[in-house]
Amino acid sequence: MLKSQILEKLHKKHNNLSFEDIEILFDIFVKKISKSLKNGQNIEIRGFGTMSRKINKEKFVRNPKTNQKLFKNQSYKLHFKIGKILHERINEPIFLKREDDI
Repeated sequence: MLKSQILEKLHKKHNNLSFEDIEILFDIFVKKISKSLKNGQNIEIRGFGTMSRKINKEKFVRNPKTNQKLFKNQSYKLHFKIGKILHERINEPIFLKREDDI
């Protein structure tokens, strides 16, 4: 699902808010999550899951085309642990899915 599709569904469900307001709120939400993860904080949304950052240690890597050794600096990756409610919803039988879910 694309960001535009999410915003459209939210706008249909909450038609008292303008599309622009929904987009602003969505962008604030994403920026807050990104900033918190960058600062080393974990994000927990009950029922949905927990996001945290993990360290990729610095190491020597090899370019498979040229066989040249390169040094890769430390970097971070996103780790997501799925929540119980989300896990149950994605694993429920198809015929039980609700139309009003977003």
